[in-house]
Amino acid sequence: MGQGFEELSDLEMELSSALDSPQVDPACLRKMKKYVVETMGYIGNNHAYMVNYSEWYRAGERISTGFVESAVNQVISKRFVKKQSMGWTPRGAHLLLQIRTQVLNNELEDLFRQWYPAFRKAA
Repeated sequence: MGQGFEELSDLEMELSSALDSPQVDPACLRKMKKYVVETMGYIGNNHAYMVNYSEWYRAGERISTGFVESAVNQVISKRFVKKQSMGWTPRGAHLLLQIRTQVLNNELEDLFRQWYPAFRKAA
């Protein structure tokens, strides 16, 4: 799961052994240990969905969300502005967003062919 998980595991062990020390507040250590254990649980449950940014960086992949924000603005944000004469309901935006992203990904024609086999043949 990575170095961060190992560091948290080491920290948990250190906190457990520090509980025996008379120089520290045991309530504070128990609280800190609780948060470390919760964080480890979160990482353990979600590590498959977490991006390894250093790996992406070394591979030359994008590691920012700016392009995602730009895509959202391009696809839907203008219709949610109150000054627009025509707006969308959240459901309408959701449905239109599905269609718009299929267009941007060049997937809409294939989907139409699944729905309507007589739709024009692929080029």
